[in-house]
Amino acid sequence: MKKHFLSVVFISIISQLSFSQQTQKPPLHGKEWMAITGKPLAATAGSLIFQKGGNAVDAACAMLAATCTMWDVLSWGGETQALIYNPNTKKVIAINALGVAPSGATVDFFKSKGYSFPPEYGPLSATTPGTPGGICYMLANYGTLSLKEVLAPAMKLAEGYPIDAQTANSIERSKNRIKEWPYSKNVLLPHLGEKREAPEAGEIFIQKDLLATLSKMINAEQLALQKGKNRKQAIMAAYDCFYTGEIAVEFVRGCQEQGGLITMNDLANWEPIEEEPLKVNYKGIDVYKLQQWTQGPMLLQALNILENFDLKAMGYNSTKYIHTLYQTMNLCFADRDFYYGDPSFSIDNPIKGLLSKSYAKQRSSLIDFEKNNPTIGPGNPYFFEGKINPYTDLLKQRGFSIDTTFRNFTPQHDIQSLALKETEYLDRLWRGTTSVEAADKEGWVVSITPSGGWLPASIAGNTGIGMSQRMQSFVLDSFLNPFNVVAPGKRPRVTLTPSMALKDGKPFLSFAVQGGDTQDQNLLQFFLNMVEFGMTVQQACEAANINSNQLWLSLGGSKIEDRKPRPGSILLHQSTPESVREQLKQMGYQLKFDDRTSGPINAIWFDWKHGTLWGGSSNHGEDYGIGW
Repeated sequence: MKKHFLSVVFISIISQLSFSQQTQKPPLHGKEWMAITGKPLAATAGSLIFQKGGNAVDAACAMLAATCTMWDVLSWGGETQALIYNPNTKKVIAINALGVAPSGATVDFFKSKGYSFPPEYGPLSATTPGTPGGICYMLANYGTLSLKEVLAPAMKLAEGYPIDAQTANSIERSKNRIKEWPYSKNVLLPHLGEKREAPEAGEIFIQKDLLATLSKMINAEQLALQKGKNRKQAIMAAYDCFYTGEIAVEFVRGCQEQGGLITMNDLANWEPIEEEPLKVNYKGIDVYKLQQWTQGPMLLQALNILENFDLKAMGYNSTKYIHTLYQTMNLCFADRDFYYGDPSFSIDNPIKGLLSKSYAKQRSSLIDFEKNNPTIGPGNPYFFEGKINPYTDLLKQRGFSIDTTFRNFTPQHDIQSLALKETEYLDRLWRGTTSVEAADKEGWVVSITPSGGWLPASIAGNTGIGMSQRMQSFVLDSFLNPFNVVAPGKRPRVTLTPSMALKDGKPFLSFAVQGGDTQDQNLLQFFLNMVEFGMTVQQACEAANINSNQLWLSLGGSKIEDRKPRPGSILLHQSTPESVREQLKQMGYQLKFDDRTSGPINAIWFDWKHGTLWGGSSNHGEDYGIGW
């Protein structure tokens, strides 16, 4: 015991000393504005819009459009999730621009084809596109510039830009699958038949079809202005061009030609939704996330649980701190995997109970500080709403048991060893997207985690638009999650999860990250790095994190076995001291190591003492920012 205590103190001292050391990337500083996203050229797009006099919403929309055009692990047919701080109302609002399952997407349809989940790739994995509508909605309601001005950088990129090695090599690696879809092949493989069929790094990559699609949207906006429509009405005319006009006709034709389900009615009936975000208060800081159609509330649940412990006294990445984080995240993921889903399709979703401080207190009491609990399962949030849990029988079918005091479930069903190759498993766990962070001196703040239509994507006809693959995040049996069973018009429960925090009623942090099921794991630790351990925003972006694999994967795999939790499996940074490694092994953990454990995270911190903005961007990947 004495040896363990000394090692914790030593690690805490060393880690505190390291906080004063240089970061690998410099922090960004700005007084007027800050623009950070997944590609350097896309961050430049944001800076161009700021220089034109646009606000943070204008700049964020321009960066989003640019990242889609550059295939930064997403494209124009994907989905957009955003939090926006409005300085005029002093409130955070949520934008839900996630696509929905098309009208033919039923459980019976997918099971008739032998699927355990909707497919991972191709037209049958496509939800309706949400990003074009999300951009138009945010810009029309909270921006200041025209769509023509905001899309100008993206259109310039579509004319031809020097493609980066990361994207070019990703195309080359996935070229065999790309060749399955004729429109994708025509766009993404300019050297068909040669040894390397994808573009080379630095080659000018041209997307004529996408440029034509964006031009049609701009033409619709300009025609509306000529007819006397105001700015907002004109932008929404471009929206209509995409969802009900000639773009929609070609998108649907190209989708259905390749076996997809999306119809004209599916596009016409979809619309972005403005929502109230969810929030909890952690030690005087209000933290905001999107609703339970994302995994975002998992971070809020974790903060409620961790508020019951003295994390700072444990020491950054000490054995006890790592163990406490891991157990807390497992408790929250067990709830996420069973209770989260599109709230518009359920009248009995227990989000109030899930986010209650009393529930968190009860859940925190379940943590065994001596060893990992491989059998942790969903809690009973209904008890904390004064209700009876309607899913007790379903949980029992899964091998869970519930006692009369509602203290815990014990899931035997989830304890399985998996034969899935490690590289394939980690790809599904980390499967990326991008993030967009923007802020300006007027007080507008935007955090976006868009995704969908990543490589290898099936392009819808001659639109140049890669279709989303988000259908795979549905389940086909309530046995796995009664709230996330596929149904026409329903939004899948996604991993995408922008974050925002306010302190004393003013913006404190805006932060987001890519990486599938690891997103809220990394964001939770980033937040604690700053709030508990006093790191700067750049230090917190670069700091070593842990990742838990004791969760159901949200992406990839055609069989249930592919997605099952890996109890006790933990990813640690390769610099983790030997003493911590040995202690964790003795507690029942299966250790894996990497030099990539944290993101890439992008964030903005608001320095109210000096009236400036600090930007942070992870030290791996292509994410970058510009401030002024």
